[in-house]
Amino acid sequence: MDNPTSVGGHHKPMRRDAQRNQELVLDAAREVISEFGTDASMEQVASRAGVGVGTVYRRFPNKEALVDELVRLILDELITAAREALARADGTGLESFLRTCGQAFADHRGYVDKLVSHIKTECGTTLNELMGDLLAQAKEHGQIGSDVTIGDIRATTWALRGIIETTATIAPEAWKRHLDIHLAGLRTAPLPTRRPSLSRAQLSQISGVVRRR
Repeated sequence: MDNPTSVGGHHKPMRRDAQRNQELVLDAAREVISEFGTDASMEQVASRAGVGVGTVYRRFPNKEALVDELVRLILDELITAAREALARADGTGLESFLRTCGQAFADHRGYVDKLVSHIKTECGTTLNELMGDLLAQAKEHGQIGSDVTIGDIRATTWALRGIIETTATIAPEAWKRHLDIHLAGLRTAPLPTRRPSLSRAQLSQISGVVRRR
């Protein structure tokens, strides 16, 4: 029996050939949009996938729908990684997850900015909750300073994305040193600053502003 496939939140049974074409399109879209950003055309995606452009449009009515599906896939992968990191139960999961985030941002840099605008979706909410659990676990095991907040962790991920966007074509692994430095600071107890962290209200406002762009 054919497997159901979710597109845009809707579940429809697909023929094997249709499912294979969708996988080809998504794999090609990841490559093309990572290389050229969201300015890449549907024709470029179709060419890379080795299918007609009509095949792309049958599954995704426009480029926005295609990018939304790519972002959903990244969020699903990050949720899985966060759960696996939390299962370690030794406090090291937060650091591991942040490194996974950095690699995901690097691998999908052409459209990873869209993650911020999806942070209020159900997947985004789940991911934020898992990050909070990872932070609490890291504190419990003394891996992270007790006064580090979820705002600090979210800001660290935004900083990673900025470093990757700036350096990727010249020094694609520069973000790893940047994260090492951030993690060293987050382990310090107390933190070497008295400046306030971003509040939950501010984090919500920031996500909302990006979403409306």
